[in-house]
Amino acid sequence: MRPTRTRPTKDDLEAARDRLIPDVLPPVGGTLHVLFSGINPGLYSGATGHHFARPGNRFWPALHRSGFTGRLLDPSEQDLLPGYGLGITNLAPRTTARADELTDAELREGGHRLAALVDRHRPSYLAVAGITAYRTAFGRPRTRIGPQDEAFGPARLWVLPNPSGLNASWTLDRIAAEFRRLREAAEALRAV
Repeated sequence: MRPTRTRPTKDDLEAARDRLIPDVLPPVGGTLHVLFSGINPGLYSGATGHHFARPGNRFWPALHRSGFTGRLLDPSEQDLLPGYGLGITNLAPRTTARADELTDAELREGGHRLAALVDRHRPSYLAVAGITAYRTAFGRPRTRIGPQDEAFGPARLWVLPNPSGLNASWTLDRIAAEFRRLREAAEALRAV
């Protein structure tokens, strides 16, 4: 049974501005197949304390449809992810109403923070959800969705489409298909 969601009020959303949401990670040395990185938490996530929490965000449905999880998880169940060998972080940790409120400097700084996190937790794959933010954070203007040729420290790198409901050019089916490609690559790597 899915947990019941209480929707944040307008005041709750405004109070969540600049709030930080902790990363969801296994203990250092634990198994981490894929570390997902969003751009930054939105106000809805800041108000609830859960990553990708806004109704209409396709992260959780794509995660399930792609086979990463055996059932559709609610954002409030994010702490179950380490049991699947998965984790969540963000390029920029502070909450905003829109990702375009972040500065290029914040995204680049987030790239350095992400490098340290990957070095410490050593995921097999780092999957960045948001190609425009990735391009800015890492100075890679020609990056395309999918696996990247370069590694990211000890991790292989995959750039995913932004699962936000505002990203209308990517349907849930297309996003889930890209997540599935990543899952299959991560499973193939474990089989080696």
